Amino acid sequence: MVALPAAPPPFAARVERVTAADLGASWHPGCPVAPTRLRLVRLRYFGFDGRPHLGAVVVNASVVRDVSRVFATLYAERFPVRRMQPISAYDGSDDRSMAADNTSGFNCRYAVAPGPRKWSVHAYGEAVDVNPVENPYVVGGAVLPKAGRSYLDRTSVRPGMAVTGGTLVQAFARAGWSWGGRWAGSPDYQHFSSTGG
Repeated sequence: MVALPAAPPPFAARVERVTAADLGASWHPGCPVAPTRLRLVRLRYFGFDGRPHLGAVVVNASVVRDVSRVFATLYAERFPVRRMQPISAYDGSDDRSMAADNTSGFNCRYAVAPGPRKWSVHAYGEAVDVNPVENPYVVGGAVLPKAGRSYLDRTSVRPGMAVTGGTLVQAFARAGWSWGGRWAGSPDYQHFSSTGG
């Protein structure tokens, strides 16, 4: 008798409050949101190995429902996510998190964009970056992270990529979120936000 493969565990998302200590270097006094307005969402995702994993993302309390629904869809569709840890695991370094191909949300930092300095939407916990290597940010001739250079040809669709009409982009669009991959001149393929910024 041939054993059938075990069904994966059902999607689950558990929401927890956070403190400044929990947020580590990703938060400091003067940030535009207090820790009381943020939540840690622990959830299941499928990895590039085709197996379910547990991850966590910090977002604003106001978008927890949206984020949970998006990742429930990605789980149901088995869309692969490389890893998902709060950016505090990278000492608040966006560069280190991107280089690790880490999917992340809140990080109290300024926007990486030309023009006057302003808070990133991540500083409000209202944006999520997904699979940064497969979905790099292209700005001022730079590719962030550098390993994302091999994914600049967006017509060569590979697992984990955000593409027009694809699972990832559609899941966020159904939640009413905007995709940075549509930004003219400096596409940010990893970036999804509830505000459009």
